[in-house]
Amino acid sequence: MSDKTLLILDDDAPLRKRMARAMEQNGFIVSMADSVQEGIVMANDVVPNYAILDLKLEDGSGLEVVKALQAVNAECRIVILTGFGNIATAVAAVKAGALDYLPKPANPDQILAALLQRPDEMPPPPDDPMSADRVRWEHIQRVFEQCDRNVSETARRLKMHRRTLQRILAKHAPHN
Repeated sequence: MSDKTLLILDDDAPLRKRMARAMEQNGFIVSMADSVQEGIVMANDVVPNYAILDLKLEDGSGLEVVKALQAVNAECRIVILTGFGNIATAVAAVKAGALDYLPKPANPDQILAALLQRPDEMPPPPDDPMSADRVRWEHIQRVFEQCDRNVSETARRLKMHRRTLQRILAKHAPHN
């Protein structure tokens, strides 16, 4: 896309400003917002071709802004950033129309590569991929959420004992 208009939505002001400076150095025309409400207004006013959106904001989810961006520009290339990454939210972001989903802190080069990747190319492998234990934990969490946090139903679907599942759910996520 020749028109490099970019919307950056993040409630962390220093991070938002650093991203804006980095993207401006790469030729983007940047608009910034710090809330879902402001992001939706900016999406309609600016109609950007690119967007970097934080997932969790004080007044809602960046996924609401993804919908607004898709409504005004179906070709908008959207990258979601989050400090609360898990497989379920990554899937939801991509289904909503995001091009990629990056955990915070993502550096400007990673974000730029995600924004500019061609649709037919795979992103490079992560420098620090999730461990098998973390992938298992994420899968269990996703099924648990899909079962409306019902332990018995989740255990049945995962074919595991309910008490075993309760012990797993009581623990924190394994480190990468």
